[in-house]
Amino acid sequence: MAATEKYSRTAIVLHWLIALLIIVNVGLALAWPYVADESVRPLIDNHKSIGITVLGLALLRLLWRFGHRPPAFPAGYAGWEKWSAHAVHWGLYLVMFMMPLSGWIMDSAWKDAATHPMYFWHMFEWPRIGFIMNLPPETKLKVHDIFGEMHELVAYLLYLLFFLHVAGALKHQFLDKEPEFQRMGIGR
Repeated sequence: MAATEKYSRTAIVLHWLIALLIIVNVGLALAWPYVADESVRPLIDNHKSIGITVLGLALLRLLWRFGHRPPAFPAGYAGWEKWSAHAVHWGLYLVMFMMPLSGWIMDSAWKDAATHPMYFWHMFEWPRIGFIMNLPPETKLKVHDIFGEMHELVAYLLYLLFFLHVAGALKHQFLDKEPEFQRMGIGR
């Protein structure tokens, strides 16, 4: 396979790093209802740090994407497959921004945010969004609830897009016999 058919090394590293962090974050969110009360806060704190990390990496990924054209789809892809792949990819970009931003807004509107600082990977205090923290309590509660609901709904969109992304890659790799995994750095 020619090097031009592969994604760049930077795109591949960002893809897999963001994917891994998102999978871990989903796992943390699904786990905290089942852990002891004293273990919930550390899981939530790590969930927030991962979310902010994903936000930063997604911004880098998007900037890289605008500056570096991805490899062309193999010639055998049907028009609907190309369109679907683009729609799913841009949907995933949207989710990579909406999830952390909605979480950050929700966290900034949390009634106890002022007394529970958020630390980025336990290294330094991560700022809440000041104007949201300074809203009147009843408005803050509404903002918290609205963005909490958005965070949850976007998670379902993430699950759908992730399923479509993986199903498409598996289809192309195993049914169409296209080197889809190799384009993303798996195998030769």
